[in-house]
Amino acid sequence: MLDLKNLQNHFDEVVDKLKKKKVDESILKKLADLFVILKKEKTSLEEFQAFQNKFSKELAKAEDKEDLKIKLSQNKIKINEQSQKVNALEQELEELAFNIPNIPDDVVPIGNDENDNVELKKVLTPISFDFNPKEHFELGENLAWFDFVRGVKISQSRFCVLKNEGALLSRALVNYMIDFNISRGFELVNVPFLVNGATMFGTGQLPKFKDDMYKTEDEDLYLISTSEIPVTNLYSGEILSAESLPIKMTCYSACFRKEAGSAGSDTRGIIRQHQFEKVELVSITQPKQSDSVFEQMLECASDLLSSLGLAHRHLMLCTGDLGFSAAKTVDLEVWLPGQNKYREISSVSNCHDFQARRAKIRYKNDQGKNELVHTLNGSSLAVGRTLVAIMENYQDKEGRIHIPDVLKKYF
Repeated sequence: MLDLKNLQNHFDEVVDKLKKKKVDESILKKLADLFVILKKEKTSLEEFQAFQNKFSKELAKAEDKEDLKIKLSQNKIKINEQSQKVNALEQELEELAFNIPNIPDDVVPIGNDENDNVELKKVLTPISFDFNPKEHFELGENLAWFDFVRGVKISQSRFCVLKNEGALLSRALVNYMIDFNISRGFELVNVPFLVNGATMFGTGQLPKFKDDMYKTEDEDLYLISTSEIPVTNLYSGEILSAESLPIKMTCYSACFRKEAGSAGSDTRGIIRQHQFEKVELVSITQPKQSDSVFEQMLECASDLLSSLGLAHRHLMLCTGDLGFSAAKTVDLEVWLPGQNKYREISSVSNCHDFQARRAKIRYKNDQGKNELVHTLNGSSLAVGRTLVAIMENYQDKEGRIHIPDVLKKYF
C-alpha cells in the first residue's frame, strides 16, 4: 500500500510516477479531491479542538462559568461529529489507496507496455538444430507425457495430466531447484496452499485482483496464485530484529489462477494453465539491503537456468508493464526453439515497503525505532515452463528428449 503521508506531502511527484504506471487518471483525480476535502475537514477539527483546549483551561477563571460550560459542551459535540467525518474520509482514502499500485523505482524505464521493456543482457547462445524443432505439446503427446483429454475430462480446459517420464522430469526439476536455492543460502519452507483474505491483502492480491482468485465457498480461504503470498505473510504483524535480516526463503507450491483476460492465448500445451507448479524465492530485508538481495535473487534464478544449459535473457520491465506490488522487476525469458522466441520463465521483483505496509511487517532499526521492511520475490523457476524449455531445447530428430546432466541423479 502507498505511504499516504508521502502521497500527501509529495502529491504531484507521486501522481506523476503513478501516471507512468498507467493508473486510471479518474482514480488519481478522486484521490486529489479527497485530499483537499480531508485537509479542509481536518483543519475544522483542529480548530474545534484548539477551542476546547484553550477554554477548558480558562474555565476555572471565567466570570460566566455556566455560559462557557454550555459553549464547551456544544463544541465537544462538534468535535465528535467532525471526528466521525474525518475518520470516514480517511477510511475512504485508505480504501481507494488499496487499489492503487506501487510507485515505480527511479531506475525503471518509462514505457506503455511489454514492447517498451529493456533487454539488459543475454545469457548463453540458443541451440541450433539441423531439423525443424517441434513445440513441447507435440513432443509431449507423441511421448505420452501429456494427457490433455483426460485433464479436461476430470477438470476443464487449461488443465493437463503429466505422465511417465514427463511426470518424473517435473518432480526432478522441483527437487533440483530446491537443492540449488538452498545451496545459495535460501531456507526451505513449506506452506499452506489455502490462505485467508488478510494474507491475500498483505501481498496485494486483494481487493484489486479478487476476480482472478479461486475462493472456497462459505469460507475465508483462497487458493494461492503464488507461494509469495503465504511466505511473505509468515511475518505479517511482526517486529523483527535488525540482526535477523535479511530473511531469505525458498518454497515449492502448486499455484492456481483463473487466467482472466488470457482467452485465446497459449491455448495449446502447458504454458498457461489454471494450475501449475513453481519454486519461489522470497526475501525480507532492511531497506538498505534490498537492492543487493534483489541482485542475489536474480543471479540465483539466472544461474539455475544456466546450469540447465538453457539460453535466456534479462528484461527490465517498463513502467507500463510493471506488476501491481512491484517497484521494479526483471524478467528472465528462456529461449524456446519450437516457438523460435524467448518466453518468460521467471520474474524477480523488489516491492520496497509496499507489501510490508499492508502486512504490517517491521523491524527495529539502528535508532531503536520500528521501520517497515522491504519485501522481494522471484520465480526460481516456474516448473512447467522449465519442463517445456528442456523438452524443446533437448529434443533430437527422432522426437526423444535428452536429460540435462544435473538432473540425472534425480531419476
